Parts: sequence; C-alpha cells; structure tokens
Amino acid sequence: MKVLKVKIFQMTNYYQRAHRFRNFQQCFLYRRKSSLSLWEQDINTEIKMNIEKQWSSVVKRSAVNNGKKPYYVLPMFPYPSGNLHMGHVRVYSISDTIARFEELNGRYSVHPIGWDAFGLPAENAAIERNIPPSQWTKSNINSMKNQLEKLGFNFDWKREISTCDPSYYKWTQFIFLKLFEKGLAYQSKAQVNWDPVDMTVLADEQVDDLGCSWRSGAKVEKKYLTQWFIKTTKFAKALYDGLDSEELENWKDIINLQKHWIGECDGVIVSFKLEVNGEMKTFDVWTAEPYKFIYGDFITMNSSHPIIQELKSHKNVTLVCLNPISNRELPVCIVDDVNYPEGRNVYIGCSQVDKEDKKIANLLNVPISSKQLKIDIESENSRAVDMALNKNVGGHFVSSKLKDWLISRQRYWGTPIPIIHCKTCGAVPVPYEDLPVELPEIESSTGIQTLEKLEHWKKCTCPKCQSSAIRETDTMDTFVDSSWYYYRFLDPTNEQMPFSKEQVINHMPVDIYVGGKEHAVLHLYYARFMSYFLHSLGWTPTKEPFQKLVVQGMVMGQSFKLKCSGKYIPPDQVEKVGKYYKEKSTGNAVVTQWEKMSKSKYNGENPERLLATYGCDTTRLLILADVPPATPRRWSDATLPGVLNWQHRLWMTMREFLNHRNNLPVETTLTPEEFHKHEYKIWDSRNYLIATTTYHFKHTQKLSVGISRLQSLTSVLRNKVPPEVITKSKEYEKALAVLIIMLAPVTPHFCSELWAGLQSAPHRLTESSNLIDWEKCVLEQTWPKVDESYELSFLCKVDGADRCELKLKSSDLLSLTHEKAVQMMLNQESVKKRLTTEIHKTKFELYPHCRAILHIYPKKKKVKQEKVSDSVV
Repeated sequence: MKVLKVKIFQMTNYYQRAHRFRNFQQCFLYRRKSSLSLWEQDINTEIKMNIEKQWSSVVKRSAVNNGKKPYYVLPMFPYPSGNLHMGHVRVYSISDTIARFEELNGRYSVHPIGWDAFGLPAENAAIERNIPPSQWTKSNINSMKNQLEKLGFNFDWKREISTCDPSYYKWTQFIFLKLFEKGLAYQSKAQVNWDPVDMTVLADEQVDDLGCSWRSGAKVEKKYLTQWFIKTTKFAKALYDGLDSEELENWKDIINLQKHWIGECDGVIVSFKLEVNGEMKTFDVWTAEPYKFIYGDFITMNSSHPIIQELKSHKNVTLVCLNPISNRELPVCIVDDVNYPEGRNVYIGCSQVDKEDKKIANLLNVPISSKQLKIDIESENSRAVDMALNKNVGGHFVSSKLKDWLISRQRYWGTPIPIIHCKTCGAVPVPYEDLPVELPEIESSTGIQTLEKLEHWKKCTCPKCQSSAIRETDTMDTFVDSSWYYYRFLDPTNEQMPFSKEQVINHMPVDIYVGGKEHAVLHLYYARFMSYFLHSLGWTPTKEPFQKLVVQGMVMGQSFKLKCSGKYIPPDQVEKVGKYYKEKSTGNAVVTQWEKMSKSKYNGENPERLLATYGCDTTRLLILADVPPATPRRWSDATLPGVLNWQHRLWMTMREFLNHRNNLPVETTLTPEEFHKHEYKIWDSRNYLIATTTYHFKHTQKLSVGISRLQSLTSVLRNKVPPEVITKSKEYEKALAVLIIMLAPVTPHFCSELWAGLQSAPHRLTESSNLIDWEKCVLEQTWPKVDESYELSFLCKVDGADRCELKLKSSDLLSLTHEKAVQMMLNQESVKKRLTTEIHKTKFELYPHCRAILHIYPKKKKVKQEKVSDSVV
C-alpha cells in the first residue's frame, strides 16, 4: 500500500511539473504522431528514409474542404511513358509546394493528376512489342503512379482521369459534336503536312522551322487530303484581345508568343462557293479591306489551292464563283505571281476602287467596269462585316496567317471522330446517346496503324436513313483531349455531361497553371480556344481558363561528345585534363555542353537513383533550390552538398534546442540588454524573412528565392546564439517554429519530424494561438505573418526606376489605398523632382504582409519638330 502511495505521489508530482512547463499534453497518449527521437544521431540517408516512412500517411493526407475557398493548382498532366524524368520531378515539385503553401494559407487546394494517354509514342512502342497500345499504356500508368507516390506528391487521386478511357473520351466526342452543330467542326480537302515515318498528318504547329516533324524528326511531305478541321479562326480576335486582360497574371513573354502565333487580326474571312467537276466546293477568302466583299469584281487563286488540284487541267479553264455578300458571280483567275496575303492563296480584287487591283485585272484580261467608285471605305468595311455575320458566311476578324486547327490523324490510338459517312445523307453525327464510339479491341499491334483496316468496325448503319454506311476512320489529334481536361478534373465522375457548371463555377479560372514552356504556344492556344467555345455555350463562368502561369524551364544535363566525330559518349568515359575534357581510352578531345536530357546523349538523370540515395524530400529540395522555375535547370550533383549541409544544420539546430531545453537551468551570463539585443535580432530577422519568403512563394513563384530566405533564417538561429537565448527566448522558439512551417511545403516529411521534435520540447514559452497550434501537425499550421508593428517596404517607381522607399507598419500597409498611396508619394521630394511632366497613369500593387509598390508613369514629352527648309544646301 505504501509503495502504491509513493507511485501515486510521484505521478502527481510529475503531472504538476509537466503542467508548470506547459507540456502537460506530453504525459498522455495523444493522437498525433510522435518524433522518431533520433536527434543524437547525425542525419543520414537511413534516417531520412525512416522519417519518410514514418510520416508518409500524414504527408499524403486527403485535403479537406470544410467550407474553405478553393485554390486550383494545375500541373500539366503527363504522357505515360513508363518512367518519370527530371522534368516531371520539377513540375510536380513546384505544383505540390504551391498547393501545400495555399493549404497553410487557409485555402482548400485542388491538386489533380491524370494521364495524356493517347498518341503516337504509345502506339509506336506497342507496335515494336507487338502488344495492344491499351496494355502498354495501362502498364506505364501504373509504373509512373507508383513513382509519383514515392516522391510524396499530394495529388487528389480521386480526380484521376486518363484520356484513353472511354469514360473520358466519350465527352471529348460529345464536345466535338457540339462544335459540329455550331459549324465549327468541318471536313475539307487541304494541302497537309505528311509525316512519312509516323504515317499521319501533322498540323502546321507540329512542324518545326526546318520543315521536320516535332515527333519523328522526319522531313514532312506535302499532300492533298480530305481532313477534319476545327474553326479556331472564328475566335481569333477574341483570343488575341483576351491576352490584354488584367485577369491574366505572370504570363510575361507568353503573351507575346501567343500574340505572335495568332497574329494581328486585321482582316476578315468570308466563305465563297465554286463548282468544280459538278460538285459545289466552299473556299475561304481573306482580306484586310472588307469593302471588297461588296464591290469586288474578280478573284485570283494560286495553282496550289486544293480546289485547283482537283481539276484535270486548269489551262484554258474558266471558273466562276458565287460571292455570298453581293450575290454576284465573280470570275476566278488561276495565277501564281500575285502578291497574296501571308499564308493565303486566294485574293479578292476590286478594280472600281483600288487602282492596283485594276492593274491586275487588266494584266489578266479580266472583264471589268471602267467606272471608278468613290466610297466611304471605313463605313463600307463595317457594313461588309455586318453583312457577313448576318448571313453566317464569315465576317470574323483574323490574321491572314492563322489557319484552322487540323485535327485528323490517320492512326489507331486516338479518340475516334464520331461521324458516320452515308452516301445519301453525307456526314452524319453519331447520336449523343450512342457515345462513346469506342476503339475496337485488338490483340496485337502488328500491322494495325489505322482504323481504315478494320472492316468489321467501319461498317455501320446511318442513323438518319438506316442504310449501310461507314464510320469515320480518322482519330483526333491528342491536343483535342488535352484542350479541356482541366474542366473534367473538377467533375470527374459526371455521367450526364462533360462537367456541370455548378462544379466548376467556384474553381475557374485555374488559379495557377504549371508546365513547360514548350507547351506555351500549341497546347495553350488550343486550351484557350476550347475554353472560349465552352463559355459561348454557357457552360463555364469565364472565358480564360488559366489566371496565372508558372512556366518552367527545362532540366538540362551535361553531355559529352567527341570533337572529331560528334558521337556522344557516357560521362564515365571522360576525364578532365586541366581546362579540357578528353576521352579516357583514346585521349581524343571531347566537347561538353548543356542539353535537354536524353538517353541517347547519356546526360539523363534517373529520379529513382536520387530517391534511393537521398530520399524524396532531398530530391524535391534539390530540384527547387538555386534556380527559379522559369530558368533552365542545369542538373549536377555539384549542388548536392549545399542542400545536404542545410538539412544537417537544421537537424543540428533541433538537437541543440532540445538539449538546452531538457537541461534547465542555464547559468545566466547575459545582461538584460544583451539578451534583448539577441531577441530583437531574431525578431527582426523572423519578420523580414517571413515577408520576403511569402512574397516569393505567393506572388512571384520564385521558390528558389524563398528557399534561400529560409536558409538565411537558419543561419540567424545558428550564428553565435548563446545557450541562454536558445533556452529562455520566446523569440528563438517562435522563429524556429516559423522556419519549420515555411519549409514544410518543400520538404513535408522532414519538417513533420522537426515539428514533432519541437512539440516534444519541455518548457514551451509560446502559447497555442492563431500563429501556432501545438496540437496539430506542421502541415495543419497557419502560414506565418509578420507582426503588425513590423515595418514593411512601400516602394515608388517613376517610369520604371526606383525613386523612393518608405517604411510602414504592417497594419498600416494593409489599409493603404491606391489614392492614399499616390498622395503619400507625391509629398516626397525624391518623387516630386522626377515628375517634370503631368502624370499619365498610376498603378498600385499591394502584397499584404509583404510590401507595396506604386508605379507612376509620367506623360511623354513631345519632341519639337524642327522646320526643314525645302531648299537644298
């Protein structure tokens, strides 16, 4: 009985002491995971692997909505090649970090993943192995999914989609039929780019400047084929003008790339009709002078035009077309040496208004009126456009060089085009209730390159007249599948529609879109077109699909090739002699350069090696540190020591903190003034580094800069800080907590262990609050904010140059308005003396808890023109 009383007393005394040191919760078994408590050991790969195993279930937890405002973080979904490369590691490390950052900022992050699974690479690989493409693709998806999970990315796998799944491409076909209904999907004969290796048509966008295929690298050939197109040109002007929207953030040079591709929309297209070989053909006429559609009196057409190619001979042939605007018949002259608009092979002339056109008509012996017309060209241009729009024959502004989107592909592994060809009814859409038109099952890929060869699949019945008919055997370009996937992610199980407006209305536009710059023209253009089209149907809340872009640079590897032959050789066959590289076995000179990673160039890096050697957190930290996302990343193990050393210093910091806290009391050696001086330095550093880290994580997405700020905070906590400050300073404890929270989006496993160590520390000085909740794991904390009394930067730029910087308390900065900001800066002498003219405009940027910037743009001074004498000196 006495022994029992002693034990009760000891336990009661322990509880009292625990309560006194604010560590009462540690005396119980609580739900949160505890630290591995390996602090006395030096951090190494084995410990890192154990940490990742310990915290994997916490790190990959499902995001909970709980009424939070959603934040849509969308990385471009991968093609399932079977193996991740460092480009994948980079893009998904960026998106995962941003998603976790937004979670800490009180948002519900939507971070989906799926598979861009159709296309030539999978089909060609399956043919090589004599297996069905579906089998090859499914195997690759399983392999890559496993690799992504190893990297600790917190994807919402409940939203997973695959474009080759009938439950997905059913809705791609559904959208195609909507395009067809609106006259935006059509079939036409055209001169196309033919890839002789992959045996399929390519869009103009898929041919490089040297005339080679973007996939196979083969020199493309020109052929005349009947193909399916989507009339993207109808939305060209809207897409061009939309690039100036203030809603687009951080698009930078991508805006110029898109504008260059679309071209200045300074003309309009009208569809004319022409009878050839007994059939009525439609062809487009573009002009920058729409009045010619009213008053034009002849057409010239280049001999390369597909309509002319259908003629057995175009010599001594008289062609007449119908102008749908004037309802007049116009002669068509076949001539090559007319100055056609860029990208066009048809020209409309108006000899009664345009003197140059009259010269052309006379040279071609075109019968024209000798009477000259005087018209208000601007007014007649507007009237012609209105007439074209009202008659539904064109009238939409577009550049001369932009063509409609060619989507036909003559291969098996793609979304079947849901059209049935009937001799009586023509091209008939497959009824919606019969979707999807599924790809036929095949046992092997040998000899199967097109649906054209599958007779049993082709033959069908016309939905209109019930007679025998043939299915369309072309499949869609994979860019069609990826042009709308970001909507399906938001409603992936909808069986009635591609998606419902109710599901997307609070999520669109995508808050931040992360992907490679190589997709900044083609994919982005097609995705923007599709979003504009779906918005025109009333399906979506906004036209633009993506608010902010994070365009990542390529991960480059160092390659080595023999100077004499240009042959690439592996790095282990190269040695450096002085400043030069030589082949070990021969001594031949070797040239080195940084190039896109490739197996054939022996300059790739296998993510599996990094995961096995360093763990996923170190791999993620390594790919994000040093270089901002938009900059190409030169991959080298030379950057590893810095990252490994930082993790070691963080580990040592926690070890020393726990040792000091566990060994109270500490002898007092500092005066109150000295103690306060140390605390103030930590307080000032904490606030400054919170402000700058937040700015780069949230606003610039320069994650590498934010990470460098966290390294700086680590140095502050380790730079000659006396044990007494570590033990007794509330500021030190708070700064250490803040450091771990801010690093958590980058290295979630490692920081979960550091946080658990911090939770286990006795004698805690910081109470649970809005800043820190000691009962929650690090990934459930709130992203830290600067103290209200801390002074932040308010910068004024005049005509782009820094002219004045003021310091405002964080609380005052939050209440700063545009008008107040202008008044405040105009009172500063350094600003006033730079304003030698009136102000043209001002722009105010407020970054809460970070900084504020006022841009002032003065009116440009008019340059006086000196009078030039007519006389010659």
